[in-house]
Amino acid sequence: MTTSEFHANPDNFCYRHLGRQSFVLCQRCMRTICPECQTQAPVGVICPECMQEQRRNQTPAQRRANRRWGARSMTAVGGRPIVTYWILAITSAVSLLQLVPGIGGVITNSLQFWAGNLYPALSGAPFEPWRLLTALLVHGGFIHLGLNMLALWMVGQSLEPLIGRAKFLTLYLVSGLAGSVAVALMSPGTPTVGASGAIFGLLAALLVVGRHLGANVIGILVVLVINFVYGFLVPGVAWQAHVGGAVVGALVALIYVRTSGRGTTKFWWIGLVSALVLVLLAVVAIVPPLLITAGH
Repeated sequence: MTTSEFHANPDNFCYRHLGRQSFVLCQRCMRTICPECQTQAPVGVICPECMQEQRRNQTPAQRRANRRWGARSMTAVGGRPIVTYWILAITSAVSLLQLVPGIGGVITNSLQFWAGNLYPALSGAPFEPWRLLTALLVHGGFIHLGLNMLALWMVGQSLEPLIGRAKFLTLYLVSGLAGSVAVALMSPGTPTVGASGAIFGLLAALLVVGRHLGANVIGILVVLVINFVYGFLVPGVAWQAHVGGAVVGALVALIYVRTSGRGTTKFWWIGLVSALVLVLLAVVAIVPPLLITAGH
């Protein structure tokens, strides 16, 4: 039951449809808007008037991006970053179980990535290719987990609503896969854990998508470079996963923006990303055994 004061307060109703109750505010002008008047933005929603003003105030770089890439077809398509929250929850739960005495070591040994599990004929280890992805779930301690999950939360808040949940999850997994493939290529004898490859893929993708939309991406670039340098200078960091994740994350994002203006968008991006995954699997199946054999 509502009071007369509630009905008398115009802030409880859409400013464009005065009879429609709503509690959602435009993120730019902070006026109440109903679902019909809401346009999804990277964070929150905006009203039609603010959307028109935003289009009028586009920079020359944004207009050039629209003409060159068809950027208007790549708008925010999701609401809350649900996939980001699920990845955070699942990864945090598994990684925190690693800290439990008695079972933590078993979890780590079962999920970490080691190239030997891909080549049983060379290593004598069981064939467990799923470790290419399960390594994303385990971390080398609470600080390692905290830094990766903080980065995931910060990037996911903007990137997932912008590209959509399916594309975001695909980007995360393919970047993580690429990180493991890079480790198998450049450091096959080193066991690795962590979602860093996937995180670097997200950062690189945000850089590509932001540039595509004409945004100022200097800040993202600085963060990416600082993290690359940190990985190269600090011992024990799997910088190979960072490189692999970033390179493939940028390629996946480039596929997204290149196909965003096509009539059969889903067919194109799924097909091209699938082809990229097949290339990664072929490379990791063929190249490291040749390098290991040559090294002997």
